[in-house]
Amino acid sequence: MRKMKRLTWDETKITAFQEALVSWYEANKRVLPWRENTEPYRIWVSEIMLQQTKVDTVIPYFNRFMTQFPTMESFVNADEADILKAWEGLGYYSRVRNLQTAMKQVMADFSGEVPTDLTTILSLKGVGPYTAGAILSIAYNQAEPAVDGNVMRVIARVLEIGEDIMKASTRKIFEEVLYQLIDKKNPAAFNQGLMEIGALVCTPTKPMCMLCPLQPFCEAHKNGVETNYPVKIKKVKTKTKELLSIIVISEDGKIAIEKRPENGLLANMWQFPTIEISKKENDEVAKLQFLHNYGLEVLLEDEPIAHIKHVFSHLVWKMDIRVAKLQSAIPNENWYFATEEEMKRLAFPVPYQKMWQAWKDFKGE
Repeated sequence: MRKMKRLTWDETKITAFQEALVSWYEANKRVLPWRENTEPYRIWVSEIMLQQTKVDTVIPYFNRFMTQFPTMESFVNADEADILKAWEGLGYYSRVRNLQTAMKQVMADFSGEVPTDLTTILSLKGVGPYTAGAILSIAYNQAEPAVDGNVMRVIARVLEIGEDIMKASTRKIFEEVLYQLIDKKNPAAFNQGLMEIGALVCTPTKPMCMLCPLQPFCEAHKNGVETNYPVKIKKVKTKTKELLSIIVISEDGKIAIEKRPENGLLANMWQFPTIEISKKENDEVAKLQFLHNYGLEVLLEDEPIAHIKHVFSHLVWKMDIRVAKLQSAIPNENWYFATEEEMKRLAFPVPYQKMWQAWKDFKGE
């Protein structure tokens, strides 16, 4: 595996690569809602949604989001509770908060026009090199590379680039190469073509090389080592938290819910009362901790109704879901009892949506 920063291809080979890629993309691209109209606001929203999320998952969210917030102005003026509800289920909620903050700056400083130069767009909250490159190339047809995981995989195989893609410095190598490779006449199709090949053809474990338009240029294919690339050193094992989450039911049938802190993981989202536990703790210890944290004295049902595992990028939650009847309560500003109709209007993270569904399944609803 060799290190490489400077492309050694001549112009004829570069042009042939560009033509093969763009022609394939124009003939094979998927029909996606953000491709129907490449207005900068739509591209920006789609790219933020697509971070850490599969295309098929994003499509219905994007369509609903555009119906609810069809313009940047409508999104900027929306309440945070409404945008969190629209984002509910996509996860990584800081994305949509940063997006609103950045777009407020665009409205205030640039009259609602998304900046067209790299330095300025990179100064906006939540906009990194990939998002900036995607917006500038797709919305403005500027020759800026957009280096995501799919693109790194394709180019790592084509050029046998052996650096660890988990390192920030490696992205610079890919950017330098792509500045030399990018089709300056049609950078939008070039960048999207690389993304599309990475998503559909040059896949992580079983690349379909016989269908790939870049096969004639691919060093890894020529040497029969496609699956050796890209090089990705495994991260340190993620931390696991054992949690006890409880459906607390009041005498009038309402459910206890709480709002998470303003900062940190899942900030300002809603959840059911939850405590961190040790597997060695018995119910009495758990009830005392629950009383201490929430001011709620409860009678726990004997067994969990569900076990939920939720994986974040840096953390794993293992949740025991219990049901409890309320015995007494000390009022607390961090939680309140809500009806199901009230809960439908609030944004709950995915693990708590699963928890609520487990409760409904348990009741036979």
